[in-house]
Amino acid sequence: MDISTLLTSMEALIEKASTVLPQDVAQALMKAYQREEEGSIARSTLGTILESAHKSKDSRLPICQDTGSILAMVKAAPDESVFLIESAIRDAVRNLTDRGVLRQNCVDPVSGRNTGDNIGEHVPQIHFLPSQGPTRISVMLKGGGSENVSTQYSLPDSALDAGRDLDGVRKCVLDAVYRAQGKGCAPGIIGVCIGGDRASGYTIAKEMLFLRLDDPNPGTALARLEETVVEQANSLGIGPMGLGGKTTLLGARIGSAGRHPASCFVTVSYSCWALRRYTVELDEAGGVARWL
Repeated sequence: MDISTLLTSMEALIEKASTVLPQDVAQALMKAYQREEEGSIARSTLGTILESAHKSKDSRLPICQDTGSILAMVKAAPDESVFLIESAIRDAVRNLTDRGVLRQNCVDPVSGRNTGDNIGEHVPQIHFLPSQGPTRISVMLKGGGSENVSTQYSLPDSALDAGRDLDGVRKCVLDAVYRAQGKGCAPGIIGVCIGGDRASGYTIAKEMLFLRLDDPNPGTALARLEETVVEQANSLGIGPMGLGGKTTLLGARIGSAGRHPASCFVTVSYSCWALRRYTVELDEAGGVARWL
């Protein structure tokens, strides 16, 4: 791979994630807008969100002032190119921060100082997954407000009367949505992992947010659970920004991971409506072959 070409590709990927709302999310927002009652606060709020997203796309300005936590998932063959990819992602983040596309968002937890370039220990987060075929890189900018209301449960949960079954999972997810209220910049989109351990549950739940909202879940039981969770969450009346309405969730993506017999975690990764994520497939030189 050519490092200059790769850097250009990573800057394009991260800048697009920051400034252009994915099509499936924009479509879900439009459907929500049409569903809300004429003259309602919910419809007005969604209208403002759609207008703001449209202006961000046209002017190439950030969708949200919060750069969020930067996550990159790299699926590639385990060879020397992974070091070039890591370097290109970090340099792209620095360059975009310097240009003002990304707000200075990384704080050293010991000194309390902002690093000034969005680079720090484990920032940005870059996960490498060995894979055959073309290199694919996914980037997500996840806001701090939505990250703050993400959570994890351990089943059984006596307070929720939730057992180790899919109905118990449903109760946990709805509890997470209810507790979030408007603090996560609703309407939200949730990624859920059933199982795994404490660490992998959070990672996999966040990975679920990379899935398009309009792609069917291959697991029949999980697909039904997604539909049920969205329907019941939208009956809570929380609505856009917690101001009331019919749209509390735009979608839910639920996956699972093998668990230890003694543990049964349900992890909920909450995203605000501004689900900023894109994936690119690279050619051999590191250029963008196609957007996914």
